[in-house]
Amino acid sequence: MLTQNIVAPPSILPVFSFESSKYQLNHLNYRLANPGSRKLKVSRLRANFWDSIRSGFLKDNSTQVVESPSTLHEEEEPQPEEFVLVEKTEEDGAIEQIIFSSGGDVDIYDLQTLCDKKTPGSEGNDQKKLIGMARATSDHAFNATIWDVLVDPSYQGQGFGKTLVEKLIRALLQRDIGNITLFADSQVVDFYQNLGFEPDPEGIKDGEAKILSICSPSCFATMLLYSAFFSTENSSIGSALLAVRRKLRDSQKNLYGWKKGDPCVSKWTGVICTLDQNDGYLHVQELRMLRLNLSGTLAPEFGLLSYTKRLNFMWNNISGSIPKEIGKMTSLQLLLLSGNQISGPLPDELGNLPNITKFQLDLNQISGPLPRSFANLSNVKHFHMNNNSISGQIPPELGALPKLIHFLLDNNNLSGYLPQELSNMPKLTVFQLDNNNFNGTEIPASYGNMSKLLKMSLRNCNLQGFVPDLSDIPGLLYLDLSSNKLTGSIPTNKLSDNITTMLLKNNKLSGDVPTNIWQNLTLGSAARLILDFRNNSLSNISGIINPPANISVRLRGNPVCQRANELNIVQFCGGQTRDTEAPGSSNNSTEDCKAQSCPTDDNFEYVPESPVSCFCAAPLGIGLRLRSPSISDFRPYIFQFELWITSNLDLNRYQLVIDSFIWQEGPRLRMYLKIFPSYSNVTSKFSTSEILQLTDQFATFSIPGDDTFGPYDLLNFTLLGPYANASKLPIKTESVKEFSFLELEMATNGFNIGTKIGEGGYGKVYKGILADGTIVAIKRAHECSLQGQKEFFTEIELLSRLHHRNLVSLVGYCDEQGEQMLVYEFMPNGSLGNLLSGKFKRPASFSMRMNIALGSARDFGISKLAPVQDCEGVASHISTIVKGTPVNAACQSGIMFSIVDPKMGPYPSDCVKKFMDLALKCCQDEPEERPSMLEVVRELENISFMLQASGPISSEFEPSGMSGVESPALYTTEKPSASSGFLGSDLVSGVFPVIRPR
Repeated sequence: MLTQNIVAPPSILPVFSFESSKYQLNHLNYRLANPGSRKLKVSRLRANFWDSIRSGFLKDNSTQVVESPSTLHEEEEPQPEEFVLVEKTEEDGAIEQIIFSSGGDVDIYDLQTLCDKKTPGSEGNDQKKLIGMARATSDHAFNATIWDVLVDPSYQGQGFGKTLVEKLIRALLQRDIGNITLFADSQVVDFYQNLGFEPDPEGIKDGEAKILSICSPSCFATMLLYSAFFSTENSSIGSALLAVRRKLRDSQKNLYGWKKGDPCVSKWTGVICTLDQNDGYLHVQELRMLRLNLSGTLAPEFGLLSYTKRLNFMWNNISGSIPKEIGKMTSLQLLLLSGNQISGPLPDELGNLPNITKFQLDLNQISGPLPRSFANLSNVKHFHMNNNSISGQIPPELGALPKLIHFLLDNNNLSGYLPQELSNMPKLTVFQLDNNNFNGTEIPASYGNMSKLLKMSLRNCNLQGFVPDLSDIPGLLYLDLSSNKLTGSIPTNKLSDNITTMLLKNNKLSGDVPTNIWQNLTLGSAARLILDFRNNSLSNISGIINPPANISVRLRGNPVCQRANELNIVQFCGGQTRDTEAPGSSNNSTEDCKAQSCPTDDNFEYVPESPVSCFCAAPLGIGLRLRSPSISDFRPYIFQFELWITSNLDLNRYQLVIDSFIWQEGPRLRMYLKIFPSYSNVTSKFSTSEILQLTDQFATFSIPGDDTFGPYDLLNFTLLGPYANASKLPIKTESVKEFSFLELEMATNGFNIGTKIGEGGYGKVYKGILADGTIVAIKRAHECSLQGQKEFFTEIELLSRLHHRNLVSLVGYCDEQGEQMLVYEFMPNGSLGNLLSGKFKRPASFSMRMNIALGSARDFGISKLAPVQDCEGVASHISTIVKGTPVNAACQSGIMFSIVDPKMGPYPSDCVKKFMDLALKCCQDEPEERPSMLEVVRELENISFMLQASGPISSEFEPSGMSGVESPALYTTEKPSASSGFLGSDLVSGVFPVIRPR
């Protein structure tokens, strides 16, 4: 008997047993001395265990241990972790990181590659590859089995195996596991003895080697080691983000999870990554730090984020200047820094951004001139830089910008003159420069050629001269030239039929009040027009002033009002006219509904416009601001606004409620929206995926602009009640698509019975055709199979990370209207079952079937991670179909080969007999009488070797009287004596006895 003690706590007694066999399979045990005591304090298995591991790493000065493993405390539930165990710089400057993970991605193809690797050597230049794995299962009680401990031969001898074993045992002990068993080949027995295991003299006996075929995540543990190679450029991304973090002050510890390691794999807060299909790598696409109460400054290391498209630090307290290095972010599209305390000038280097589309820099303290280099920004669409201290002359060169649509620099310190070249911008729709000082210069007449213009606002800009003729601008909605020094008369040419606002108050205009402005207009029934000519020198009225009710004319402060009674214009000369609309809402009353029936304390409330009265649901709150609307009164346009928002979000109009709105300086319209889930008798709240989808639409400014309402600001999200933890759940997986219920309903023609292709314990499977023509398989869960949202998202995340040549890929999912559906790629040639049952035109050979069996056995644990109960409460992995009876009966009757598929072709009889014998062992009624999956894999590998050794297989028929005779001859079954039904349903009557299904 082999015995060896280890340095361990007195409560732990390691035991090791083995029994020689053909493959020298060994059985190791690690037990608690007192299994009745389940409270256990985790201690090291061996003194200085980690020190001994690291001594194998630190062979030269180019290797650096980055982070030590965390210490687990008594009775803590082990949490998934990932950290860089070792970092080493190669001679060529590349950096290799050895990453430990207990909850990372699982790539089955990588695992198979690791299992098949026999000798050291390069497997390619993958950025990240699996180099080690340890896996264990338990029975939720005292017992666990360690099934695999694998380390790439290229990395053996450095202590990684010890690392995996110790971490795995720690995880098991923290789950109160008192008996740990493992099997080992004879050549690695010494390795485990050195870790403290001792041989068990009893060896392996029937019933002792058990495996759980079903295991929930709470009793399934996997430890992984990855080798990640980074070029000098790519390795700097994590370091750059850490440098960004060091420059910020995070009082609420929102960025606490920003630690060493891969920012994408480790899911750093606010770091959003996507997979680049061109290079196969994950890249940081967005930093979303919206309203995280961050202060500090912006780091120059932003310039290293060459793949980042969106930089969102809105509504924080960040100070300092914008680093010029941001000009190196060649992929940057959105620079979103609104609502901070950023100061200093705009760097010229920002003009080097080839893909930038939006500068959202308003409400800061930015100073200095507008860089002339901005004329190089061929893709920019939005200059949102209002409410700063930007000074100096507007560069005339900006007139060459081909795509600019919003030019908002109101409330700055601009001076000089208005460049006439700005009229050359072909796409400009909003031109707002209020509250700047242009030194008494004129408005260029060329501005009347801005053919796409919707809004021109030059209020209080110290302008003089005449009002330009803007009648050639067909879509002009809003004109504000008030509070300047404009002279001359008001142009009488007809303006746009859709104009809503013309503000010319507080100028020096003279002549007549033109009545033809409105006489030929064709305003819609809900449209409003405000003409504000107050405080000028208008002395007369041309024509009859009798505007429609939806047109408001304001003349107070003009000489013409001295003749108000004579001209019958008293109503237009009054002094009580409100400049801005009173605050309001679109919320209708729900007083007829019983208050106690809706749990308002949990953020539920009645939906005012619901098609079913008193529908109680939980809304998502959104703070929004229209930064430059082309209207002055909002109420007439509420319906239009609701249609704009709901149509772009694919919602019903009743789902949107404008809880409140108020006009602010600008004028800008601030509002608080509530978005309710659609009416359903199943659920009254959004799913987590729907919440994430809605918030993402607003946060990425994906809602297209509207001519009437202009660009918008996102102020905040209100996530209360059932959504309080929505932001803490995983963001939807980038590699799969989120489908709406309507999309999948249309893809299956309303889940028509004709599209149904299967059914199981989980639910029904339908063939669907998506809008883009892609054919998919849609698994729709039964009501009783629905999971919690967190569990459903966990499953999606796991499935999205499983990649194997023999597994269908997850395309997407649906989690709305009380439904949970998984969308997979469609198999046009059928399933594995179709292949084995002979439905293919070209049936599988015995060699192919052996490969399938071996691959399935190696992947066995993947299919048994999480059993799901069917509608009758029966676990779906349990089948009531007869198993093994045809093989059993055939063997007992001496006609074993009669049940072989006749289409399979020739085969070695000794291989088939061993295969059948193994199949019978796996079909034993009692679980303890069945072989473990490890034994199954070993036996299948043995049969595979026999098959390879048998050489080419010729077509040789089986003599009719030789079915039960042992012979090494090769057999074919082109003329069978019985049907080849795999599950026994098509067997010839009377050939086999009736056997009771188990």
